[in-house]
Amino acid sequence: MKGAQRVASYYVLPSLVFVLLFSLYPIFESFRLSFYRLILALPWLGQRFVGWENYGDLVTDPVAMQSLGTTLLFVAVTAPLEVVLGLSMALVLNESFRGRALLRAIVLVPWAIPTVVSSQMWRFIFNDRYGLINFFLFGEATHLYLAPLAEPDLAVLAIMTADIWKTSSFAALIILAGLQTIPDELYEAASIDGASAWQKFHHITLPLLKPALLLALLFRTIDALRVFDLVFVMTQGGPADATNVLQFYGYKKTFAEGMIGYGSAIAVVVFFLSLVLSLLYIRLLGARILERSER
Repeated sequence: MKGAQRVASYYVLPSLVFVLLFSLYPIFESFRLSFYRLILALPWLGQRFVGWENYGDLVTDPVAMQSLGTTLLFVAVTAPLEVVLGLSMALVLNESFRGRALLRAIVLVPWAIPTVVSSQMWRFIFNDRYGLINFFLFGEATHLYLAPLAEPDLAVLAIMTADIWKTSSFAALIILAGLQTIPDELYEAASIDGASAWQKFHHITLPLLKPALLLALLFRTIDALRVFDLVFVMTQGGPADATNVLQFYGYKKTFAEGMIGYGSAIAVVVFFLSLVLSLLYIRLLGARILERSER
């Protein structure tokens, strides 16, 4: 037995080294750098330990606070909508009908497309001169065309739309997996008792599907908190920092302005936001699901 465990540990060791090298080390290094003042444009200053000063600057930075608000708004709108749309798609895809396999493949196409490609596509769709949105709304009346990516409120709505279109299918995939674990005998028994379609959904499907819904919501929340490439391609954080999210603002501070310590502090804040929200989901929603399942 000990020999088998030793052999098994050899197989696990490369994966463990990979995780330590590419996951845990960057986290610890970002946390360490967040306590230093390090500016790439001024290398002769070196690393200067400043303690919590970067975090204090972050709290008093109006652009950072605006980015935090935009990030939380983005999460609050996109994550629930993606789960609801994913649930709707999963319910349809779970039914038996001709062409279901083809429809499943079509639904997953947006998620399979690289984010950079889909972001560029949506940038063209929202273009103020030849975008499809303006063409559908106003036709050939070009004098009425809008510039969604140049107006703060519309730009935020545009990146939300692009994210919802792309990742709702991912939520649908998770929820569909949960639907397929529900025994058909439960629905057959409910039909014998005269239950309607809504009653089956409310008393059978929804309670048994809550773990999958929680997982989909958790994944989408974490992904929405660290959204970057969508903003990078579509708006570059503009106009007037309206679409600046924390992850993108941290990128600009780190690589565009060379403020390594300050950018690392922003990355640490994003990490802890993801951790706290994940724990809240599991603690609050997960506990309720377990309580009801035990009953």
